[in-house]
Amino acid sequence: MAAATPLLKDELDIVIPTIRNLDFLEMWRPFFEQYHLIIVQDGDPSKTIKVPEGFDYELYNRNDINKILGPKASCISFKDSACRCFGYMVSKKKYIFTIDDDCFVAKDPSGKEINALAQHIQNLLSPSTPAFFNTLYDPFRDGADFVRGYPFSLREGVPTAVSHGLWLNIPDYDAPTQLVKPLERNSRYVDAVLTIPKGTLFPMCGMNLGFNRDLIGPAMYFGLMGDGQPIGRYDDMWAGWCVKVICDHLGLGVKTGLPYIWHSKASNPFVNLKKEYKGIFWQEEIIPFFQAATLPKECTTVQQCYIELSKQVKEKLGKVDDYFVKLSDAMVTWIEAWDELNPGKDSAKLANGSAK
Repeated sequence: MAAATPLLKDELDIVIPTIRNLDFLEMWRPFFEQYHLIIVQDGDPSKTIKVPEGFDYELYNRNDINKILGPKASCISFKDSACRCFGYMVSKKKYIFTIDDDCFVAKDPSGKEINALAQHIQNLLSPSTPAFFNTLYDPFRDGADFVRGYPFSLREGVPTAVSHGLWLNIPDYDAPTQLVKPLERNSRYVDAVLTIPKGTLFPMCGMNLGFNRDLIGPAMYFGLMGDGQPIGRYDDMWAGWCVKVICDHLGLGVKTGLPYIWHSKASNPFVNLKKEYKGIFWQEEIIPFFQAATLPKECTTVQQCYIELSKQVKEKLGKVDDYFVKLSDAMVTWIEAWDELNPGKDSAKLANGSAK
């Protein structure tokens, strides 16, 4: 008997950044096999990455990125998983799920394997409620609803742009926390999905993430990290801060919680500290910048919002370090490259026709 066609089979790409053979896909086979994969190979392009048989995929290495983007390839990080965002750019699908190659299938408390992708799709296909917090969390899940006192005028919610999943086993900690808690493992499975409220920033992790590319894709730029850059491990954070400010402006939602994956491997805390060192100081200026950032009502597309944000980054964060001047230029290059590869696709107009 043929396997049932999974949800969004022809509307979703799975993006995986890697430097190694993708044996981990074997365990994901029941959940991923019918979807199209975009593999972004980091590091040495002469190395051959082996992909298990039976998967439908395209693979891009650094040579391919340089060939496709030409001089604009400078905006894509090298020797850092931030290179994954090239996959977002070349995808032609409406939805993206991205996962790291050290993320395995997790089990729920009953011992059942979790289909992370199916849960992300569920999150993305139901509305978010950023304007008013529901104490029963996601009211669109089975067995939940809006609680007493929730305004009826807000119950329609808004389109969901991002679904942010979590991790069992190795938590996504920064280097100082890793160093003081080397043996800590996350075994807490919290059966909840919630909308991150409007005006609230969050630390976005890129290792188990789904998003609506049509709604927010051009803002999912993972910055300049890794080789030749003074900072690493802030790629997904940077994207998350930009995305949240733009989602709040355009009337879009971000959910976090389920699904869980099993994060199998702790990265070296000393290597991480070297990468994060400047970011740990800089984020004390970066966060207030994003908390205070506002976008003019004339910005009605993600691209317009992102270009405006890049100007503010240059003007305000450029004073913190020259790196932010370079980053703001790369943000503009990214949008130019995105528009070249996706002509005539202006992302999300304001969801309700007017800026909030």
